[in-house]
Amino acid sequence: MTRKARVVLFGAAIVALLAAYSRIDFSTYAQAAPAVAATASARAMPDFSALVDQEGPAVVNVTAKRAMAAVKRSAPQALPQFPAPLPFGEPSPNRPQPMPQMAQGSGFIIKPDGYILTNGHVVAGSDEVNVRLVDKREFKAKVVGADPRIDVALLKIDARDLPTVRIGDPNKVKVGQWVAAIGSPFGLENTIAAGIVSAKGRALPDETYVPFIQTDTAVNPGSSGGPLFDLDGEVIGINSQIYSRTGGYMGLSFAIPIDIAMDVAGQLQAQGRVTRGRIGVQIRELSAELAKSFGLGETRGALVAGVERDGPADKAGFKSGDVILEFDGKAVSDSRQLPLIVAAVKPGRDAQAEVWRDGKQQTLHVTVGELQPEKVVLRAQPQERGPLGLAVQELTPEQRKELDIKGGVLVGGVDGPAARAGIRQGDVVMAVNGEQIESVTQFKSLVDKTPEGRPLALLIQRGEMRLYVPVTAG
Repeated sequence: MTRKARVVLFGAAIVALLAAYSRIDFSTYAQAAPAVAATASARAMPDFSALVDQEGPAVVNVTAKRAMAAVKRSAPQALPQFPAPLPFGEPSPNRPQPMPQMAQGSGFIIKPDGYILTNGHVVAGSDEVNVRLVDKREFKAKVVGADPRIDVALLKIDARDLPTVRIGDPNKVKVGQWVAAIGSPFGLENTIAAGIVSAKGRALPDETYVPFIQTDTAVNPGSSGGPLFDLDGEVIGINSQIYSRTGGYMGLSFAIPIDIAMDVAGQLQAQGRVTRGRIGVQIRELSAELAKSFGLGETRGALVAGVERDGPADKAGFKSGDVILEFDGKAVSDSRQLPLIVAAVKPGRDAQAEVWRDGKQQTLHVTVGELQPEKVVLRAQPQERGPLGLAVQELTPEQRKELDIKGGVLVGGVDGPAARAGIRQGDVVMAVNGEQIESVTQFKSLVDKTPEGRPLALLIQRGEMRLYVPVTAG
């Protein structure tokens, strides 16, 4: 074979490889490597033009007006390291801000008579909300209701025969599949961005009730509340949060599964609020070492770290150290699933729980209570942090009355060992190594005389829950 013939054959091989790569569906990699070759030859790169034409008219721009006094800010506010709700955009620093301030976001029409879904943080604290359609019509919107725990809000505009999105099933979506987001990043309306599903059921800090869909779709400020579509043109999520150190897209976007959002929307429309079940337990992840020590053959379930006094679980006989394996007929594979399963149970209904205790499985019956709105977190003035990383102060008489307690000190700041142990600002330290705490002086004395490296057992009150948290001074 001549040199020229070899070059021609080599070039043909490269072209064939590139053609095969262009047809790859990335979800095959997440399932099984042998399926890649077959799928690569059967699929083509997606074309989203039809999706934009068909579903784009149902995506809207949401503007919320907030009447705020002029504020002088010394510097722009940075987003938390991980993750943060998509911001509205920052005012210019060192300059009084005009009244009112405008917030921009996105939304999508779910009913032809004007019901619209968006993020709760888009319209939070607003005095006036306006919706602009793709055809440039503008409407004043009524906030039917919002659910801060899920970050979903339901809006209503006075219109008829509107285009609507089609609702899909996020449970059928596979990691690696293509998805597309339509919204108004930085106020640029009807903008589409494409990517793939990076992960499912993603748990984020301080987000108990949402198993997020993670994607690498480019989502930026102003895209909050917009729909996330699959390749069938069905909505599978609401774009809600990003991981960002800059305030802009960094490749990690998070969407609320649409089935959870639609359940919230239905409750908001029917009764103006959302009800969720609760049983009053503090849970932690079950490690492989703990599972082995409990005699469990596999690492599954949610570990009960604390039981609320006189709560539903306490009355049903739950104890600290129980491992909840099943609740209301649904298996609990890890601690992240339990709050979702319990929340879905209608308050007042009886539910059965399978727990692992003393090396054997037991059945408990509990009457599910109702999860109450979150109370405002108690704030403390900044204080010097000790070897535990805790800044504490005395509770006021009003705070003691609100919490219905006599002793304890309020946590106003937390870092270091205490933060790693899971203690939060607003917690109340009731006891140290079994000794009741009556003052800040007593607390500091007990901590200071503890040798470095020796663990302390802190009894913490968090809302209506009490739990022990081990913290090692250092």
